Amino acid sequence: MSDLADIPRQHIDSIRAFYEAAPVTLNRAAQGYRYLLAHYYNLLIPANASVLEIGCGNGELLAGIKARRKVGVDLSARQIDAAKIKVPDGEFHVQAGETLTLDERFDYIIVSDTLNLAADVQQLLARLHGVSHEDTRLIVNFYSSLWRPLLALARWLGLRSNQPLSSWLSRADVVNLMQLADWQPIFSQSRLLLPVRMLGLEALVNRWLAPLLQWFCLTVFVVARPKLDRSAQTPPTVSVVIPARNEAGNIEAAVLRTPQMGAGTELIFVEGNSTDHTWAEIQRVKAAYPDHAIKIMQQPGKGKGDAVRTGYAAATGDILMILDADLTMPPEELPKFYEVLASGRAEFANGCRLVYPMDEEAMQFLNLCANKTFGLIFTWLLGQPVKDTLCGTKVLSRVHYDRIAANRTYFGNFDPFGDFDLLFGAAKLNLKIADVPIRYKERTYGSTNIHRWSHGWLLLRMVLFAARKLKFV
Repeated sequence: MSDLADIPRQHIDSIRAFYEAAPVTLNRAAQGYRYLLAHYYNLLIPANASVLEIGCGNGELLAGIKARRKVGVDLSARQIDAAKIKVPDGEFHVQAGETLTLDERFDYIIVSDTLNLAADVQQLLARLHGVSHEDTRLIVNFYSSLWRPLLALARWLGLRSNQPLSSWLSRADVVNLMQLADWQPIFSQSRLLLPVRMLGLEALVNRWLAPLLQWFCLTVFVVARPKLDRSAQTPPTVSVVIPARNEAGNIEAAVLRTPQMGAGTELIFVEGNSTDHTWAEIQRVKAAYPDHAIKIMQQPGKGKGDAVRTGYAAATGDILMILDADLTMPPEELPKFYEVLASGRAEFANGCRLVYPMDEEAMQFLNLCANKTFGLIFTWLLGQPVKDTLCGTKVLSRVHYDRIAANRTYFGNFDPFGDFDLLFGAAKLNLKIADVPIRYKERTYGSTNIHRWSHGWLLLRMVLFAARKLKFV
């Protein structure tokens, strides 16, 4: 890694000199802006996380963030002295981000309104790998170029303090620089339509209007994760949870057609209040195939969501999969999901039935329209492309599922299907989601357990509920 002699020393020295001479107390507008920023950072960062802020200034933003451990670095010793007073439980260092030398790895790294001041953005971002682990999330925020004239006017009116010479990076610039520095952007979103406090009006505007008018918002947030290479790691084990209600004719095929993956694959059948002989068939198949790792159980409650949670609680694999017992998602395609997670290309693999042609009777036309509509809504809600939200096959690591389960109180136990619970939980944890296209097949036994109108209305209500938790906040 380059040291300070390899980057524009003159620029770093000029930025340091500027902030050494700048006031350590922000004006009311700047204080209000950082207060509003902290609100959104607290939605992205869990309270039990460790946080590092690059370019922390006087600690105003870090003071508003609810994190277990707070560490800040800044070029200016004078600003750092002020930060130590403002955030007495924090730890602070006088350093340039381009030459960062901390010997600690953090859960979250914040670069707030600092990239435009950096002497070498790519080098700064690359340096952050030294303080990151594979689950670290990098969050940067920067001004939208659309606001450049308004910010210049605010400075002329005295509402904004003078600023040193800086770049004006676009969203595309930031994403490109992240990728050059081996960070993988997960999603971006724009916030703060009204960036100053105005007797509570800012709360209404930023909560209800800003999500609908993101193009006009002041601040762009981009969340990224380290680019991973797991090729040298030991292959993970796999647990495939198979919820089964009135699916007696598919149980044996599920065992025979599910490939062995990774270091070992276990099948977990969870029978759910069947009116046919599904439970008897599950017991027979387990006894008939002693060479397969098969667990069987009956769910204590109702609904697929309850069955999935019951199965996951009994799973021992490193990677957790859901396979619907109707086998309309062919079990032979599960290795594609495995490869996505085992390689580190994504942290949540979501089955997508809407890419390849499907069997003629696999999905009714109105169901197809509903699935496409929910896909568009979810892409907007989650900030990541999710084309098919209702495909039953969803795959994630045990570690990430445990974190979703621990954070379930944020959304509550609102999802009887389990699909939205996992997707919303993954989005809340800033996991990288990837659609995995599959070839959707006709059911060969039994009939669907989905009731189009009643379940469709329930799904819509869940979307509205989640929008208040993820977007209108």
